[in-house]
Amino acid sequence: MKKYLLAGLSFPAMAFFLACNQGDKKAGEGTPDPLAAHRDTTVDPRQDFFDYANGGWIKANPIPAEYSSWGIGNLVKEELYNRLRTINEKAAENPGDAISKKIAAFWQSGMDSAKLNADGIKPIMPQLQAIDAVTNVQELAALSSKLSVFTGVMCGVYIGQDAKNSEAMAVSFWQGGLGLPNRDYYFNTDERTAKIRAAYPGHISKMLQFTGMPAAQADAAATDIVALETLLAKSSRKLEALRDPNANYNKMPIAQLNKIAGNIDWKGFLEQQGISKFADTVIVGQPEFYTTLSNAIKSQKLDTWKNYLRWQVINAAAPYLSDSISGADFAFYGKLLRGQEKQQVRWKRVLDAEEGAMGEALGQLFVKEYFNATAKKRYENLVEDIRGALKTRIEQLTWMSDSTKQKALYKLSKITKKVGYPDKWKDFSAMDIKAQSYFENNLRAMEWWHKYQVAKLGKPVDRTEWDMTPQTYNAYYNPSNNEIVLPAGIFTVPGKRDEELDDALVYGYAGASTIGHEITHGFDDEGRQFDADGNLKSWWSKEDEEKFNKRAAVMVQQFNEYVVVDSLRINGKATLGENIADLGGILLGWDAFRKTEQFKKNEKIAGLSPSERYFLGYSLGWLSHTKKEELARRVLTDVHSPAKFRVNGPFSDVDAFYDVYGLKPGDKMYRPDSLRVRIW
Repeated sequence: MKKYLLAGLSFPAMAFFLACNQGDKKAGEGTPDPLAAHRDTTVDPRQDFFDYANGGWIKANPIPAEYSSWGIGNLVKEELYNRLRTINEKAAENPGDAISKKIAAFWQSGMDSAKLNADGIKPIMPQLQAIDAVTNVQELAALSSKLSVFTGVMCGVYIGQDAKNSEAMAVSFWQGGLGLPNRDYYFNTDERTAKIRAAYPGHISKMLQFTGMPAAQADAAATDIVALETLLAKSSRKLEALRDPNANYNKMPIAQLNKIAGNIDWKGFLEQQGISKFADTVIVGQPEFYTTLSNAIKSQKLDTWKNYLRWQVINAAAPYLSDSISGADFAFYGKLLRGQEKQQVRWKRVLDAEEGAMGEALGQLFVKEYFNATAKKRYENLVEDIRGALKTRIEQLTWMSDSTKQKALYKLSKITKKVGYPDKWKDFSAMDIKAQSYFENNLRAMEWWHKYQVAKLGKPVDRTEWDMTPQTYNAYYNPSNNEIVLPAGIFTVPGKRDEELDDALVYGYAGASTIGHEITHGFDDEGRQFDADGNLKSWWSKEDEEKFNKRAAVMVQQFNEYVVVDSLRINGKATLGENIADLGGILLGWDAFRKTEQFKKNEKIAGLSPSERYFLGYSLGWLSHTKKEELARRVLTDVHSPAKFRVNGPFSDVDAFYDVYGLKPGDKMYRPDSLRVRIW
């Protein structure tokens, strides 16, 4: 089951951490108070609260050329980049233990641009030669399986908890195989998407030419590849359809998969990945996609498929190859799709790749200095404050039956909290990082992760494992474990020490936008379908389920009305879970904050009341602005609403917000009581 991320992207983070309790030093002493300083006071908060709360900072901080968006996550990440660079450079100068030697080898292979440029396509020649040697569809499928460890070729195979038996790990098949972000890029007719689609064949051709293919042949191959991917896209489900856990759970014997997609030997496919002995039964997310894939294996020319594999290999490897190849990759995926004007500097790109390869190893070093046991305990207490607020809300619901309430309360009590960092760390000693090409080091890391996942099959589920590194500026709810995971980095406020931050900011920034958000995911439109033990199992009465869906439909309609860029609107159904979690987090954080001494004393800080600071604190969590190209991409591919609407949207449904800021009919943020979302 996919995790519910707090934001669309993970941002590693560190530096200083917030405190739940107000220290002796108040916010605003010594350095500017961020809540007051970031405002644009020319904007009326009743018309556009996001611009009011964050507009001053946005005006003063344009998006750098190498980024498609810029905000608090980037600020946190910039602090991390510099510290990580120092660690890597020291390791390269004087490698110590085994982990330091791996860090040094990875860093040096990525930073040696002279060797990367001299090698050109050489690092992926073994894969290209293997493709050249394919003579039939059986060999094609077998090679595709091997390549899928590091490419998006054909389809997606992953290992995770069985959604209906959370005590067991299972092999799951998912739709995939596309070079564009998702199916809508192949069919939408708006000008921006059409422009990207029109440029796509030329990009494929250019990348194939790097492999030595003549231009005319590459052009023809690109046309065939786009036609093949379009065929696969036609049978791929839309973003909102992928959020239905029951519809995307189709458990079957491998023999049945062979019946609906018989032109591929699926047992043999899994044997190539070392998992066939555990896969007599598999979970197929979208059976119709696999039928189409199977038919295409037979109907499409073998040369088309071989060219498709070549494209998939160089597309996946491009960031780890020469400047000319990685630059061409950036020109399409970075500049055209995301609106970045300039490619990020090499050392930052290497650090990003290293984070993906062995970020938890780096995390062990960070938490010793930047998130001690005292901080860990502080946020564990805040989780319990938020849990208590939801308990009270469930008990007071007027639309839910007592029977379903009791099950909801039980599930809430069983939510596991993971705060800061794991108690048990992964062992990276077997990861084969050494003096070899940058591509090979990344490939070895991907192969290690694949084997790590395969090793889970047939064993008890390890519910202590973390799927994010401690320094990540993000968080998630895992429905299969019924847990919230809150890495240390998510509590960071750039440039501020914990004793400088008051409860109002903390309860808005950490309590609402993170902790309350993640807990609410256990009770959103998708998460509510999992029981207290993490199984996809109905525990609602039919009447309560209908009432929930009716209330959720109000939110779908609300967000469908928001225009993001050009004529593109938010997909209210696809973003429903995140929107419910945002609203729930705000309500829970507010309920918990009202019990604090700061709220009761009602003393101003930096000219702002505690209540104002709470709502501004939540808004600080979404401090950012984004280029139009990236906004358009996210509307089509992301289940999260853009930052502005993660503030203005849910605030328009919160009665306390109306009271604090005096909203009245006619204000843009105002929604009639009958149209406000009332769920939890």
